[in-house]
This record gives sequence, structure tokens and C-alpha cells, in this order.
Amino acid sequence: MSLGEEQGGGYGGSGETRTRLPEGDSDVYGTPRRPPRRSSSRSLVTVVGVVVLLIAAIAFANQGDDGGSSDSGAGEGKKPGSAPTAASGAKPVEGKSSGIPSGFAHDEQGAQSAGANYAVTLVSADILKPDRRSGIVKRLFVPDKVDELSAKFDKTYSKDFLSKIGLDENGNAATGETYVSRTVPVGTKTTAYEDSAATVEIWCTGAYGTAGQKTTNPVSNDWFTMTLKLRWTDGDWKVQSFSSKDGPAPVNGDNKISTADEIAKAIEEYGGFTYAR
Repeated sequence: MSLGEEQGGGYGGSGETRTRLPEGDSDVYGTPRRPPRRSSSRSLVTVVGVVVLLIAAIAFANQGDDGGSSDSGAGEGKKPGSAPTAASGAKPVEGKSSGIPSGFAHDEQGAQSAGANYAVTLVSADILKPDRRSGIVKRLFVPDKVDELSAKFDKTYSKDFLSKIGLDENGNAATGETYVSRTVPVGTKTTAYEDSAATVEIWCTGAYGTAGQKTTNPVSNDWFTMTLKLRWTDGDWKVQSFSSKDGPAPVNGDNKISTADEIAKAIEEYGGFTYAR
């Protein structure tokens, strides 16, 4: 079963098993990721990479999307040469639409900025909330995919799916718990670009799980790379199709593990950013 149209580097490159998309009545959790090496109470709990579930579910919603066809135009443009890894200093956007950055520049840097911000939204807590999801799909995706993807997202993020990651049917955590899905782009690059389309890779990390005293899915971090095929539509970059792969992931540091209350407080107090290339 594929994630989107491109498998990228596939799974298992780092020796870990990434949860695959459930089909039919199969177990949504699959094989859990390895627990942290250091000794702690959390090492006794099966740590499920929630980001894996989210990306897999998103990719399921994207199945059937002809992202590799010629109409996307992203695979036939010129392949950009090497680019500096430092930030460009360019202003990312002129404004926001429904809280999501919009108005990206019609150039390669603008496509990378759009990809970074869209990756944050696609793997967020808001995408799980029915009252937010419709607006997100309309904002991020090309118009001819909106109705189809809205229906698929609603089916994918079912009450049963949400309950398996500890959320109610509205995408909310239980009283006294805080659901965390905070994605942080580390870097971006374009692998193909032309005036009307671009393919952008976004290297990401983040914090995912549920902060709570009795949670069986404590907040952990993950590293992954998303590939977005973008199309220039209605004066902005929109998503045509997407896929993901594991890593690159550095060696875990020996950081002191924070309490659930500390994680929940940080999520509440520290806001996210608008990202620019």
C-alpha cells in the first residue's frame, strides 16, 4: 500500500518500523516504534508515533489522487541546482487566511515557504477537528481536489480512528489531558520547479502524543520528510499531492524528560511560527 504517489526512500531505512496505513479491519497501531534508550517510566509504555498515524491517514485520504500525472506539471520542470541552506531573509507572506499563511511569492522561494507552512498544518491537531478540517482542505488543496479529499479526510479521521489516539469525535483530548501535534520544519528544498508547479521536500521534526498523567501515548518526538507537489492556482501555491518518508533522524540527546504538565504548559504558552525560505 502506498503513501500518496511516491514512496520516497520507503520505510525501515533507520531500522525502525513505521506504522503503515490500516486497511479494512487491521490494527491501526501496527508495530510500535522503539522506546527511548534511557531508563524512565515512559520506557515501560508502548510509545506510538502519532505523527506516523497522522501522515498515514492523510496519505490514505490522498489515495487515488493523480499526483504523478502530467497535469501537475511538477515532475517535468527544471531540476534546481544546489541552494544555500541559510534562510533567504525574504518576507514569507502578506497575510493569512483562516489562520493559515497565504499569499506566497510566485517563485522558488515562495514554493518552499508554502511547503513548510503546509507541512505544519497537514500534521497538526487542527486537521483532526471536524470544525477546522473543511477550511484547511479548502485552503491548502487545489480546487479540483477539495470535494473528493474532504470526503476522504472525514472518512479517514473517523470516531474510531480518533479514539485510538485518545481523542473524542470532535478531536479533543480527555479532561485533564492535552493532545500535542506540533510540527517544526528544519529545512526545505525544491527538487523540480517551473512557473506553474513545483515539487518541494520539507525535513521536519516535532512533538506528538498526549500530555496527561494517565496517558498511554506520552509525547515523543519524530523526524520525517514530506514531499509536496504544488500547483500555482488562484494567485497562490496549492497542494496537488503529497507523500512522506522516515528521517533523516539524528541520535537522541540525553535530555531530561519533562512532566506532562510541563509539556501541556509549553504547548499552551508557546505559539507557532510562519515559516519562510
